[in-house]
Amino acid sequence: MESPFSRTEILLGSEALDYLGQCHVVVAGLGGVGGYVAENLARAGVGRLTLIDHDRVGVSNLNRQLVALHSTIGRMKVAVMRERIADIAPNCRVDVREVFLDGRNVYPLLAEIGADILADCIDAIACKVELILAAQSLGLSVFSSMGAGNRLDPAQIRLARLNQTEGCPLAREVRALLRKAGGSLDLWTVYSRETPRPTAPAEAPTAGPGGRGKTINGTISYMPAFFGLWLSSAILQHALRSGGFS
Repeated sequence: MESPFSRTEILLGSEALDYLGQCHVVVAGLGGVGGYVAENLARAGVGRLTLIDHDRVGVSNLNRQLVALHSTIGRMKVAVMRERIADIAPNCRVDVREVFLDGRNVYPLLAEIGADILADCIDAIACKVELILAAQSLGLSVFSSMGAGNRLDPAQIRLARLNQTEGCPLAREVRALLRKAGGSLDLWTVYSRETPRPTAPAEAPTAGPGGRGKTINGTISYMPAFFGLWLSSAILQHALRSGGFS
C-alpha cells in the first residue's frame, strides 16, 4: 500500500520523515491560523500534536476556519480538528485540551504536555504573552502568529524575529509586554506590514471591574490561511534543522 507520505519522503528522505514522526508540537488556538498550522503539520508527518482551544465553532467562523462547516457549528474546535487529522494522518497522535489559557494555568499545562515546539495562534494579547513566557521558561521553541485580521494583501506578510517586526500593532504590544515581564524577543513570528483597516465598533463592556468591550476584526478567507502556512513552514524547517536535516 502506498504511504500517504511518499511524496514527502521523496523531498526530505526517509530519515528526516522518521524524525518528524518523533516531533511533538503544541498548537494553541484553532481559529483561522491555528487550524491551518495543525493540519499542515499533520500532513507533513509530525507524529504528535497537542491542540488547545476553549471555543466552539460559530457561524462567523465559516468565512475562514478549517474547522468551520455548517455540520460542525456548535461543536468544540479541538474535537473537530482531531477528527479531521485522524481522517488525514491516522498515525498522528492528537491530544486535546478544552481550556482557556491564562496566567494561572498556562505554565503547568505546558509542563504537563511536554512538547518540543509551541505554535502560538491565539488572539488575546495578555494570554498570548503569558503563553510565550511559559514556553520560554520551559525551553520550548516558540513560533507566534501576529495579526491577520483587517488586512487583505498577502504580499505584505513576513517571517521575522519579534524584535525585527515593523508596522504590526499587535507585535508592538506583545514586544512591550514581553520586555516588561523580562521575556525574550528572540522568537519567530509571522506578521503583516500592511496597515490594518478599521475594526467594527467595540461591543459593550463586560460586567465587573476592568471589563472592556470586545473588538471585532474584519477577516477574509485567505489571510489566516497564508499566516498558517507561513508558520507551518517555519516550524517544519526549524524541526528539520534541529534534527540535522537542513
